[in-house]
Amino acid sequence: MESHSSGALIPPEVFRGGQCDLTGFLGCLWQQAKASLLVPFLKIMVFLCLTMLILLFVERVYMGIVAVLIKIFRWKPEKKYKWKPMKEALQMGNSAFPMVLVQIPMCNEKEVYQLSIGAACGLSWPTDRIIIQVLDDSTDPAIKALKEQECRRWASRGINIKYEIREKRNGYKAGALRDGMKCSYVKLCDYVVIFDADFQPDSDFLHRTIPFLVHNPEIALVQTRWKFVNSDESLMTRMQEMSLNYHFIVEQEVGSYIYAFFGFNGTAGVWRISALNEAGGWKDRTTVEDLDLAIRAGLKGLKFLYVGDVEVKSELPSTFKAYQHQQHRWSCGPANLFRKVAMEIVRCKKVSPWRKFYLIYSFFFVQKIVIHIVMFIFYCVVLPATTMIPEVQVPIWGAVCIPVITLLNALGTPRSFHLVIFWILFENVMSLHRTKGTFIGLLEVGRVNEWIVTEKLGRVLQTKSGSKVPKKPRFRMGNRLQVLELFVGFYLFFCGCYDVAFGKSGLFIYLFLQSTAFFVVGFGHVGTFVPTSS
Repeated sequence: MESHSSGALIPPEVFRGGQCDLTGFLGCLWQQAKASLLVPFLKIMVFLCLTMLILLFVERVYMGIVAVLIKIFRWKPEKKYKWKPMKEALQMGNSAFPMVLVQIPMCNEKEVYQLSIGAACGLSWPTDRIIIQVLDDSTDPAIKALKEQECRRWASRGINIKYEIREKRNGYKAGALRDGMKCSYVKLCDYVVIFDADFQPDSDFLHRTIPFLVHNPEIALVQTRWKFVNSDESLMTRMQEMSLNYHFIVEQEVGSYIYAFFGFNGTAGVWRISALNEAGGWKDRTTVEDLDLAIRAGLKGLKFLYVGDVEVKSELPSTFKAYQHQQHRWSCGPANLFRKVAMEIVRCKKVSPWRKFYLIYSFFFVQKIVIHIVMFIFYCVVLPATTMIPEVQVPIWGAVCIPVITLLNALGTPRSFHLVIFWILFENVMSLHRTKGTFIGLLEVGRVNEWIVTEKLGRVLQTKSGSKVPKKPRFRMGNRLQVLELFVGFYLFFCGCYDVAFGKSGLFIYLFLQSTAFFVVGFGHVGTFVPTSS
């Protein structure tokens, strides 16, 4: 055995008297594997991640600067586009107001249907110039009956409301909206407003948005901002509010002002029906039918306008399971859409090369793909691995890049700035699901077409009626365990322990904090409702 081992890669010192020293053998094997495989691979991964971080940092700094300039110089939509209030004409009367269709797609939202239908029926617009269309895809006959009864109740008050159901629920929300547009009375309408089942617009919503479309024929879409009525329910909803506030205050604002384009949010927006039809109408080829429509309209050269001063009340997912499904759809759908439309964007002749570059590089590649991948791969896989492989060094700027960006992003929600550390940790946990969804969308495999309706709990209705908040459901270990989060948590914890025992990087502080965040989510201790005293 000694003569055989003398020519092998494993040095003979690990053999003693014909007996193999297992510890020495494994240690030598680890050193050889590390030198020949892990170190080169990890160096490549560090280089790729740092490159993506630079792209993301430049993008975020640029958008942040533009957003600040918009606030400093008070650039308002009314200054860039013509806007005049809608008034009755002496000779024309109500006919001076355009005909508006309000679509409310629903599917089993028992807790919020009264609230959303009531808010839509309460819009201040001439009753003969508005049609409320409830598109019900509910699978529960009892819920269907309740919604139909609610529509009849409003119809008895003189509201022009239509209750529409369909036999085949093809295409989910996109299919419902598409079928709704086929109704004969839609031909009478000039504009269509979409509100998801948990959205409650103020009564003056149409008066503040429709004039932009009436007086500016080049505008195809007016998007408004979401306001969250249940953001104080739990730490998880506060984190969601911080993320979405950045999306609206920076991403939508900058996209609207600089490029007259942004991703339609699927609700709380007003479309010019002729522009919607010109773009090809609703399609269900991905789970982000709203973004799909926006891209196709943008490639037609149509302009979008974001009006951040108009806010529409809505509800954030209250449970981690609901939020998890939502984030899967929001990460998987755009990645899958990018796979389908990238060449369409390149071949399009109706938009400038500058807009093509913005769509492909900034809007899709950096904002929809890079951000998810780099947050998880770098901060939850590669950076922790360097504690066990000290031959690979990560520059300090790379380690703090995303936290610094996140600190700047948190300025969009000043009331929650003290929670920024929790936000960073939570966003890294969610990056696991977003990265998985991104790869599923890019590769078009597995759950690429999964659509699960986000659960609504009707928090506004409960608050107004003074009813008690539902009690926290009884703990069931099997239903609440998140295996992937627990696996990553143990990996980070092990890397932290290794750094304490053998390393000198000081990363163990971050690793223990981040592993704790993964454990908290992994054991199902997020999304717990915490009532406020107010």
